Amino acid sequence: MILRKLQPGAYRAWLCRVSWRQELCFFSSVPSQPVPPLAETLHGYLKTLEPLLPPEEIRHTRRMVQEFGRPGGLGPRLQDGLEKRARHTKNWISDWWVQNAYLESRQPLPVHSNPAISLPRRDYNDWRAQLVFASKLIAAVLDFKAKIKTDQLPVEHMREKPLCMELYPLLFSSCRIPGPKHDYITHHGNARRSPTHITVVRNYQFFQLEVYNSDGSRMTESQIHSQLLRIRSQSWKTDKEPMGILTSEHRRTWGQAYNRLLRDKLNRESVRVIEKGLFNLCLDSPVMRISDEKYASRKAAQILHGGGTFSNSGNRWFDKTLQFVVGEDGSWGLLYEQATAEGPPIATLLHHILEYCELPDPKRAPLVPLPMPKKLYFNIDRDIKIDIEHAKQNLDILINDLDVNVFNFKKFGKELPKQYKLSPNSFIQVALQLAYYRVHNEVCPACDIASQRMFRGGRTEFIRSPSIQTLKFILSFDDPKVSREAKVQLFREAVDAYTALTNQALKGHGIDRHLLGLKLQAIEEGLDIPKIFMDTAYGLATHWKLRTGQVPASTDSVMCFGPLVPDGYAICYNPQADHVHFSITAFNCCEETHAETLAVTLRDTLCQLQELLQPTV
Repeated sequence: MILRKLQPGAYRAWLCRVSWRQELCFFSSVPSQPVPPLAETLHGYLKTLEPLLPPEEIRHTRRMVQEFGRPGGLGPRLQDGLEKRARHTKNWISDWWVQNAYLESRQPLPVHSNPAISLPRRDYNDWRAQLVFASKLIAAVLDFKAKIKTDQLPVEHMREKPLCMELYPLLFSSCRIPGPKHDYITHHGNARRSPTHITVVRNYQFFQLEVYNSDGSRMTESQIHSQLLRIRSQSWKTDKEPMGILTSEHRRTWGQAYNRLLRDKLNRESVRVIEKGLFNLCLDSPVMRISDEKYASRKAAQILHGGGTFSNSGNRWFDKTLQFVVGEDGSWGLLYEQATAEGPPIATLLHHILEYCELPDPKRAPLVPLPMPKKLYFNIDRDIKIDIEHAKQNLDILINDLDVNVFNFKKFGKELPKQYKLSPNSFIQVALQLAYYRVHNEVCPACDIASQRMFRGGRTEFIRSPSIQTLKFILSFDDPKVSREAKVQLFREAVDAYTALTNQALKGHGIDRHLLGLKLQAIEEGLDIPKIFMDTAYGLATHWKLRTGQVPASTDSVMCFGPLVPDGYAICYNPQADHVHFSITAFNCCEETHAETLAVTLRDTLCQLQELLQPTV
């Protein structure tokens, strides 16, 4: 089944069809996502501009916003359209968001879109143990999939409220398909004959591996292991072209190459096998080690983009929703495509994998012959060869431009803010703004992610920072004339202000998705884009120089992705009780940004905030 973005709501209609079983089980107690009041959103938007713009520019924007929101004006008309849309759809913004943020984006998926999660290195360092662990991982993922299929996956809750679970079945047998102007999503999990295979890739060579027996039972770990041994014996390094590199291209370029590729029947059959597979397993060669200090950064980058065309980047199919990466050196992690996947469900999946990996193999392999894994072949003509060479050059340029810094801050974790009745996430967010200010001598537009899964079909919302309270604290922090007590109070006010913004977003009253909805509603009605979206202030306030993300996990994992803008940073963090994992990325092409400089400043800033709360003298 392929979704084409032809009519508004097509994505949501498709999503309803492929997740109807989960709807029956999980939607009864999940409310619809509200359309926030127009006046509330416009007021909140103006508040976000206060720390970013001089007063005269804010006055200009305020007049424009007031004109937009006046009774009988354009704003109320568009608000009425959104409220009508909300009454006739499962979720009034999610399909628009997926299409606008993902399917219509033309940037390459590696670095710019697909997040990677790097997990602690496993205790092995050779290919034999690599295949043993990979077998266990595959069995764990199949066990998780079975729980979804048989409705055994517990409904998740946030703040004692149930969450929408519709994304879970879409993790498997899904793939993004490139197009010239927008992409599509294909999902085969609800086909009459659901896929029973995964795709394994090693040394740039792809294999179809059946993971279910003829009677429908899941293969045991020992069966899977024997098949992986067969794949290894068939995948020695050759001069094979790295077909997966094509998926790293600019989406329009890849879309054109995709059409050329599929003209050949053999190529079309091989591509379809990859697209239909439950997920991909990437068996990587070791991460090149420079020093223990930089290994964590190199490992995260390896999962994110493969390390380059002379490393493991050819072992990826970046369009695939789920790709598990297992290296010979014990490195491992997961890469996912965001149109049908998000951080919290991925974290739940990884938690299940880690628990399953602690269990012994419950079954012995039945003494039945197994079919040989099917190697996927491609006919590569001159045009495809040229496409691959261009993709290799472009991906290496992108990889060399990305600066990745991963570190574990060990001085304290989320328990310290809790001791002072402060939100750990808000604490870190204020620290990030302070660290950024110390490096760049300015505050900047920043977006953090808030889940909207407490609503039917909900996806995400942005939490904007800084606030005016954050700015006041930042300006006071290095001022010797301000007392410690006053700084503590300002810090608390900044943290509490961010917590209030978070709570507002979690209730479905964030401002960014609402503003996007108003803009797209105008386009839907054939109107000109409203002036407030053409205003300089709007462009500045949405130039996200800090893209942040927290995916709380019980594991010592860290997420990694690239900045949203050329002169920005992406910062991910995973707070544990007594430490916090961070990843910071920036682009080398920008002379002003430097991931390591911000990382060093952030460490120092966190230590000083601890000293502020717990003075040693």
